Amino acid sequence: MSKLVMKFGGTSVSGIDRIRNAASKILVEVEKGYDVIVIVSAMAGETNRLVSLVGDVSKLYDAREYDAIVSSGENASAGLLALTLQTMGVSARSWQGWQVPLMTNSTHGSARILEIPTQNLNEKFLDGMQVAVVAGFQGLTKEGRVSTLGRGGSDTTAVAFAAAFEAHQCDIYTDVDGIFTADPRLASKAKKLNKISYEEMLELASLGAKVLQTRSVELAMRFKVPLKVLNSFSDNDGTLVCDEEKIMESKVVSGIAHSRDEAKMTLISVADRPGIAASIFGTLANKGVNVDMIVQNISDDGRTDMTFSCPVDQVDLATVTLNEAKNNKRFNYKELVSDTEVSKVSVVGIGMRSHAGVAAKMFQALSDENINIKVITTSEIKISVLIDRKYVELAVQALHDAFELGANA
Repeated sequence: MSKLVMKFGGTSVSGIDRIRNAASKILVEVEKGYDVIVIVSAMAGETNRLVSLVGDVSKLYDAREYDAIVSSGENASAGLLALTLQTMGVSARSWQGWQVPLMTNSTHGSARILEIPTQNLNEKFLDGMQVAVVAGFQGLTKEGRVSTLGRGGSDTTAVAFAAAFEAHQCDIYTDVDGIFTADPRLASKAKKLNKISYEEMLELASLGAKVLQTRSVELAMRFKVPLKVLNSFSDNDGTLVCDEEKIMESKVVSGIAHSRDEAKMTLISVADRPGIAASIFGTLANKGVNVDMIVQNISDDGRTDMTFSCPVDQVDLATVTLNEAKNNKRFNYKELVSDTEVSKVSVVGIGMRSHAGVAAKMFQALSDENINIKVITTSEIKISVLIDRKYVELAVQALHDAFELGANA
């Protein structure tokens, strides 16, 4: 039988009524003849509650015990959904990560998937099981310990199962109708996209769009898994994430993304010599600072200013890390200046490859609203800028209008 993977997020299983709603959608697919693999998240808020309990016990916790605790929320969701399906006459069974087993490396808290053997589930499907309800976010290390994949890991679990079982499609059910041209809370004219390419979705996810987790999109693109984002609470057709070739006519710009809580940090007067950038950003990477945009300015006297962005909640860590490196004479700089009141706004579209003038239109739209650009970075299919945070909503609306995304979505 052809297999279908369905993933339900925390808001989709946050109570018995919503679990019954999810079960009704699964029943529709079972009646179509699919063997269904369902991946579930913990009920909304449950993982945060468990993480908080761990923190109450110890700030310096054993990562193996952390994984054992925070993975338990998905187990409850899987069991409750399997029971609900059974009451509907569906042959369903819940599976924890170690029972499949979903094998991972031993990096507890942010494990990477190594392998998903298909034998166990396939044997049960042959024996008459119609639905396997699998706890997302969790796996098993070679040492036999429970591991977790990091926040958003259930999306990654779902795509990995779709790839391993060569599923017809991977449907991600959430609380929104699909992928929009911009955040509807910021752009009132935002429209749902019927299709979007893997590359565009990957950029949007990495630039602040919250609908899909970045690792899941990377995995879908690598294994060519058709990925559909759907609303658990409506019958909307959703958005298909697919190969560029399956999109008849690509728009120049498909969407506007934003990340509100960014910070801009500048090292003033750094020596201009080979290896300085590697030393600075290697030091930050070793401490887990997530650096994004990087700009280097070289002055006539041979000194360099190095500017980069990072999440605002990592500014203190970055500051301590850079000061320690300076004190240890790994590299030197005159001053470190931080601006914690900035946001990143980006335009994304595979059509940018073959169309000129996107940057000019973007910058003109921001200029017309008197919005100053602090940092610019580009790639083949995106342009990102840092601006003052107080202008982020205005910027998203202005760019959405400038590229006529509301009219042409």
